[in-house]
Amino acid sequence: MTLPSLERVEIRPKAAGTPASVPPGVLGLGALTAVVIGSMIGSGVFNLPQNLAAGAGPLAIIIGWTISGIGILALAFVYQGLSIRKPELNSGPYAYAKAGFGPFVGFNSAWGYWLSAWIGNVSYAVVLFSALSYFFPPFGNGNTWQAVIGASAVLWLIHSLILSGVKQAAFANVITTVAKIAPIVVFIALAIVAFRLDVFTLDFNGLATPGPGTILDQVKSTMLITLWVFIGIEGASVVSGRARRRKDIGVATFAGFVTTLLIYALVSLLSLGIISRPELAVLKNPSMAGVLEHVVGPWGAVLINVALVVSVLGAFLAWTLLAAEVPYAASRDGTMPRFFGWENKAGTPATSLWITNGLVQLFLILTLIANSTYLSLLNIASTAILIPYTFSGAYALKLAISGEAYKPGERRVRDMIAGAVATVYGIWLVYAAGPTYLLMVAMLYAPGIGIYVWARRESAEKIFTPIEIAIAVGIAIAAITAACLIWNGSISPL
Repeated sequence: MTLPSLERVEIRPKAAGTPASVPPGVLGLGALTAVVIGSMIGSGVFNLPQNLAAGAGPLAIIIGWTISGIGILALAFVYQGLSIRKPELNSGPYAYAKAGFGPFVGFNSAWGYWLSAWIGNVSYAVVLFSALSYFFPPFGNGNTWQAVIGASAVLWLIHSLILSGVKQAAFANVITTVAKIAPIVVFIALAIVAFRLDVFTLDFNGLATPGPGTILDQVKSTMLITLWVFIGIEGASVVSGRARRRKDIGVATFAGFVTTLLIYALVSLLSLGIISRPELAVLKNPSMAGVLEHVVGPWGAVLINVALVVSVLGAFLAWTLLAAEVPYAASRDGTMPRFFGWENKAGTPATSLWITNGLVQLFLILTLIANSTYLSLLNIASTAILIPYTFSGAYALKLAISGEAYKPGERRVRDMIAGAVATVYGIWLVYAAGPTYLLMVAMLYAPGIGIYVWARRESAEKIFTPIEIAIAVGIAIAAITAACLIWNGSISPL
């Protein structure tokens, strides 16, 4: 979801630790809820049937949704609680990591969130033109030269729309949010009618057919995919500085979570009762189109492909601005260099937007060279966001244990549980991601060390503590290791 326009605010040097000034809030409960739902429902839901069936049977998928549901619910409670207890901390995950664990951890959370956002936009571009290939075959899987040219044109059209003023972009996103949910509801209704229990239970544990592996392996295979479709749960917290009422942030976060979890679980599980898992696993994405075509004929595939195009355009629009928002906000409190905070006359974070979309364009070209797919980009983007999510949970747990920001005698048990579960969920996801994606993401985190040094020198503050030096060295070693493994062909960069 995109943000309404702000009055132009001049960027001035400020004392270390001084919070950035925040304009009056302009987002109500409805707009904040649309931020969350609009940010989460993008392309992922249309690919869920195939993405999950490729590595897991129904039992493991149910377990995966249960784990993810509990973990993301805990995150929803974390962001709900932090928005109330720390109202001075705007811009969501990175602000919480910085307040709880120091400037370098805060920077890496901002950097990781930014990486995830713009790499996610590359994946949106790929899947957008993969869907359009249903009507125009030369677009292939979204990574042909024709698709890259088309995606580049869409990227810079969205860029121009946002530069002209984000209020207009916000209105466009409301339209696309409504347009993309309607076909999903139609799919669920038809899938319920067509669902067959015998098909669903044919290989319920995923062990009767080759491929998925043990139940644990199957559950692990679902983790980054189920995380990917929930990215955006923090959307209302990211824009908390623009909320009309602080209490609406938590309500919007929880409402968005419940709505999307119900949609995701129904889409993935109902599909397994229409087409067998092995057949579902090899469907071309958007696999929801193939499932609906199986039920109602060719018009079902047309409906879903059109819905995906609309949905991805909306998500592309939403995340383009959210991607630019994080470095913009981080620059205003000294976490990132000041130039990220420069705005144009329309109140748009122009410099941040240009840099973000320039990187998206670069990676679009790399998808052509490396023949990269939507799923590989999805896994990289999901892995990159693990740091900000994990430290958000850890900060909520830290506050609940210490009692900071709580009134004397106020109950803290729920917040302790939510913080602990969210933290453990983040650590579990790091394990589930596996070493390959963690090493590749380290290569993207490593350049951020230089950006952090730049920002600290601008603020005339001490650059590293001893612990932060150790973290920086660890990131650098992991990045060098990844580069060596790519060089000798052990892992692929995309």
